[in-house]
Amino acid sequence: MSKKAERTTAYIIETVAPIFNKHGYIGTSMSDLTEATGLTKGAIYGNFENKEALALSAFEHNRNMLLQAIDDKLSTGTEALARLYSLLNFYKQYDVFTLPMGGCPLLNVGVDAQGNNKLLAAAVKETIKDIEGKIALILENGAKQNEIKLPVPPLQFAKQLFTMVQGAVAMSTMTQDRKYLVNTITYLEFLVKQELKK
Repeated sequence: MSKKAERTTAYIIETVAPIFNKHGYIGTSMSDLTEATGLTKGAIYGNFENKEALALSAFEHNRNMLLQAIDDKLSTGTEALARLYSLLNFYKQYDVFTLPMGGCPLLNVGVDAQGNNKLLAAAVKETIKDIEGKIALILENGAKQNEIKLPVPPLQFAKQLFTMVQGAVAMSTMTQDRKYLVNTITYLEFLVKQELKK
């Protein structure tokens, strides 16, 4: 692929990622995409096999930005608790972080794709497992280093923690009230301290 073609592909993905995320796979029309990019339908499909491939690339773009941010937060500090607090602090501002993306890609695409796009639904599920695994690894290493006490296996705690985080994201999104997010994360900070601190 030439440098110009690579740049065009990247431009299309970056431009349409928030549109797919906000309006969903079915809700995003070809005219939405041509209008946003300023390109013709032929120019867009010259870079992507079909709408499904474009939607998947758009989700992957948003997912990669999210995973990079999570990796950055989970590598802050040297101890497990500091890393978990860093992640939770990130989620207190998650609505601000995801605003340019058109909202939370896991929530938006995950719900939207359930009934109409198996590839997208599978990509969201894989991303959730990936994030839970990252949190579980921090917990496991923290327990091995004798920094924290774990009341349950690391993956079980990670899944429960992330379920509560995503639940707060969902409630905050549906009610347009960020208190759901901030209050839940504040509670999770307390919970992490109560449950994990030695």
